[in-house]
Amino acid sequence: MTSFALNARVAGLILAACVITTFPSHTLAQGTNPLIGVWKGDLAKSTFSPGPPPRSLETRTYTQNGDGLTFVRSGGVNADGSASPTQSFAAHFDGKDYPMTGSSNADMVTITMSDASTLVAITKRGGNVRTTTRFTVSKDGKTMTRLQTGPNEAGLLMRNMMVYSKQ
Repeated sequence: MTSFALNARVAGLILAACVITTFPSHTLAQGTNPLIGVWKGDLAKSTFSPGPPPRSLETRTYTQNGDGLTFVRSGGVNADGSASPTQSFAAHFDGKDYPMTGSSNADMVTITMSDASTLVAITKRGGNVRTTTRFTVSKDGKTMTRLQTGPNEAGLLMRNMMVYSKQ
């Protein structure tokens, strides 16, 4: 094999590797992220530790935001009977902090996709990490599971597993 042919073959392999490794982010940028849509919480299928659980779970809406997501949480009733505040953010999958509104526990969020169906969100308040939440969409795209860990507002370690159905 000539030096030119070998270099062309190596260049082709490098190009193929680049296409394969960038495919998931390109796919997400094209709006095929499985989180996109409206999700309604299912309290009966969810668990809350240390509790108490809310009286009802919220509706979560995700829309495409370039190479990221815009999120709005609405509805839901807290354990004490008060309405859950509306929360929102617009963030990109770039590892940077973005403002989050409506949360008493966090003022910033960082989002990443760990694979094609799993979003990881890290929330912060005053620069300190508060929670890590992993959102995983089922293969059929109909169910989202949300695992949230970190200290709750009382400082107790929480591990909440919430289940949502796509509307």
